Amino acid sequence: MRSEARLIRVRERYGALLTASMSVLFVEAVLGGIALAVWTQMQASPDLPYNLLNYIFWAVLAVVLTVVGAFAAAAASAGLVIPLVQLAGWLGRAWWWVPVVAASVTLLPVFGWALQTRAGFGWALVLWLAAAAGWAVAALVVRRLLLPDRPRIGGSVMFGWVALYGTLAVVTAVALAGFGLWAGIGYEPPRMSVERLAGTWSDGAGGTLVLGEDGRATATGLNMYDFEGTKEECTGAGSWSYGPGDNAWDQGVGVTVEGCDSGFSWEFFGTEEHPKLFAYIGDPDSWDLYILERRS
Repeated sequence: MRSEARLIRVRERYGALLTASMSVLFVEAVLGGIALAVWTQMQASPDLPYNLLNYIFWAVLAVVLTVVGAFAAAAASAGLVIPLVQLAGWLGRAWWWVPVVAASVTLLPVFGWALQTRAGFGWALVLWLAAAAGWAVAALVVRRLLLPDRPRIGGSVMFGWVALYGTLAVVTAVALAGFGLWAGIGYEPPRMSVERLAGTWSDGAGGTLVLGEDGRATATGLNMYDFEGTKEECTGAGSWSYGPGDNAWDQGVGVTVEGCDSGFSWEFFGTEEHPKLFAYIGDPDSWDLYILERRS
């Protein structure tokens, strides 16, 4: 009877550790997702349209990732977090052994990956700090449940604490991200002008578009696409005009070439130093782009 009761207590204790670790890892994943979303909004990218199917896809993907994330969190908790606590406890009773061990264990794999993929020292450092911090925070929460001189806390109580403080952290992160994007940290395409647009633009496959400051345009082997994505090669002379719009996202270029069935409508992305023109290939919801880059 005693051995059975002891086994039940061990299982309950292990379940509490697993629950606490999984809860922390889940909150960290959500915060990481918010940080990734903000970083994505800061990168140079075209203004892609969204329709109902796109939103349904992202909703389904979120559900799938949640389910997969639960299994991943359980595996990471059992295979990484709890062993980290045990190893840090073997080295010493001080709490700082946990981040020291986490940083030490993740150092070689992360920088080895960086050397293999040539990701660069900066990315390796960011990934190393993020991995070590995420692992260490979850381990410190688990360690709190194992301290003999502290009141014993059950897994459900610890889950409630993590849920409460995790929710506050997520709400704060969302508010800060929203304020930052509203304040202008997000990406905007470069502001163009007639002078900046004048020159030769190339698709990298032999097609070129020459825009003159006098409003003349010359296309050579340029691709044109209808709504179904059917390609037609366009060569000839015509005219172009720049529409500044109300802001950087509204500006565009209209090009009309004699002998081609329809005109071109170009938008911008890229950077101030390397602007790019793009037009949609077929249905804009497909997100397929035809891109021209400045050649001269």
